[in-house]
Amino acid sequence: MFEARLTPSKMLNHKAALSMVADDGLVLSCDLHGMAGSPSVVFAHGFGQTRLAWNASASQLAGHGFLCLCADARGHGGSDWRADGEYAIDQFVSDLNLMAGFAGTSAVLVGASFGGLVGLLAQAREPRLFRALVLVDITPRWEAAGVERILAFMRAHPDGFVSLDEAAASIAAHLPHRQEPRSPQRLQSLLVQRADGRYRWHWDPALLERIAENGERHQSALIEAARQIRVPVLLLSGSDSDVVSQSTIAEFLDLVPQARHVVVPRATHMVAGDRNDLFTDAVLSFVRTLPRGRN
Repeated sequence: MFEARLTPSKMLNHKAALSMVADDGLVLSCDLHGMAGSPSVVFAHGFGQTRLAWNASASQLAGHGFLCLCADARGHGGSDWRADGEYAIDQFVSDLNLMAGFAGTSAVLVGASFGGLVGLLAQAREPRLFRALVLVDITPRWEAAGVERILAFMRAHPDGFVSLDEAAASIAAHLPHRQEPRSPQRLQSLLVQRADGRYRWHWDPALLERIAENGERHQSALIEAARQIRVPVLLLSGSDSDVVSQSTIAEFLDLVPQARHVVVPRATHMVAGDRNDLFTDAVLSFVRTLPRGRN
């Protein structure tokens, strides 16, 4: 079920809000960039991120004639949280199927990290779901130390922050390579101020326990899913990533022999945030080579 605040037929390279209702009744917040009838790109963000991570890339792709759908995953951003705190991978897969149904027959998935893993599972189960996949710095097997570094950052402030300045300092310490740290004002969309006045990340802490902890238990299913992918695939990795490595990339390319691999220089696991210009160019170059419609 969809509810658009601005119907796609009235859009011309504009950003519009859209609500989707998942199978279990949760409302998912989405943005549309572009014009209805254009070939579609569905963006799935990483764990702990929001749809705003894709703003710059989606806007640019819309300017090149693509309709881009960027959604907050359940438990993230403006999308609903589960009241019981019970999250499961299959719920995220079902949500992605809902988005693909809206996007139509020309849809390409761009999935970063956790969003890419969900995309692998969804595509393996429904081989005609997307006509191509772009996986951003993720492979079915990953480097445990890199993932643990990210999770440690996410666990570090269970009670939130006294101020936006404190949150900005925390991010700057986590991403020291960023030449222009986020200002406190730019962080407002990533944090929510609770009744106690403290600022907390815009994702449900229950996700850490239900989804992120012991993520290795999903690796065998993800490896099997990769073996079943038949559509074109682009793997984008950061040259300085500690989440994927030469060995995990080599294994993935063996599992998916039709996949292309592009290394984005001077980028960490946060490829789109570190080098958005190169990231967007790589995605645009790939989707332009694809035939219209599903194979």
